[in-house]
Amino acid sequence: MAAHAARGVLYVHSSPGALCPHIEWAAGRAIGRAVNFTWEAQPVLKGAQRTEFYWDGPQGTGAAIASALRGWEHLRFEVTEDAGLGTDGGRWMHTPDLGIFFAQTDTAGNMVIPEDRVRYAMEIAGANAIELHRELRLALGQAWDDELEVFRHASDTTSVVWLHKVG
Repeated sequence: MAAHAARGVLYVHSSPGALCPHIEWAAGRAIGRAVNFTWEAQPVLKGAQRTEFYWDGPQGTGAAIASALRGWEHLRFEVTEDAGLGTDGGRWMHTPDLGIFFAQTDTAGNMVIPEDRVRYAMEIAGANAIELHRELRLALGQAWDDELEVFRHASDTTSVVWLHKVG
């Protein structure tokens, strides 16, 4: 197995300034090397900072980054891990109010809802189309997307830094 079998992006959409060094430490530990991010003001939330960067490392690094950051108060982030040859990708979204959400992704970056989850949504909804719609929105993490969308648009001019795990 290659040392750098996976790659993805960490988007920190909003963080209190005092938390930024701790985020760098936690992400660096998950990636396997010390990192320094370029932080910018998050115009959507006064006093908040934002950053984004590409990473590469062993398969599962995206999950390690998300696990290292999940549950931190006042932190909004997303982590992606691209699908590879014979491996699924993933997307993790976190907000202070909703906590963490995970979805499998395909090679184009689309979320994949497993068959069992679709069957569960159909079973819960029965013939009620509104309830089916609600269940599918839940399965797609729509509440997380809705909350993060305004923060994503602030990133249109942000530079990206590549991170590599040595090992």
